[in-house]
Amino acid sequence: MSDASNYYGPVVNMNGGRGNIGINNVTAGGAAQNDELRTAVEELTRFLRELRPHLTPDQARTVEGALPELTPDRSALRERGMVLASVAQIAATVGEVGRPAAEAVGRLLALLS
Repeated sequence: MSDASNYYGPVVNMNGGRGNIGINNVTAGGAAQNDELRTAVEELTRFLRELRPHLTPDQARTVEGALPELTPDRSALRERGMVLASVAQIAATVGEVGRPAAEAVGRLLALLS
């Protein structure tokens, strides 16, 4: 008789042992990608805070509203594309002083694709 088992998802066989904790479901490079994303979000947040004195009141309100939306959560950031687009547009509008923020948005978007 042959083994006709079908496995869908992780399969773990544990035969004895000590200190068995569980499965590490992080894919190769996952932790590094999360660190990159977290660093990119922190960098963008810092640049946006530094940019505030150069913004009009309306632009400053938009940036203030965007800051809580900037989290190191890949799927959440993908859903918040309009927030990133608004921030990028404001950074581009203020010229050279906004360049670091605009470039930080570009780096963040590259990580999301």
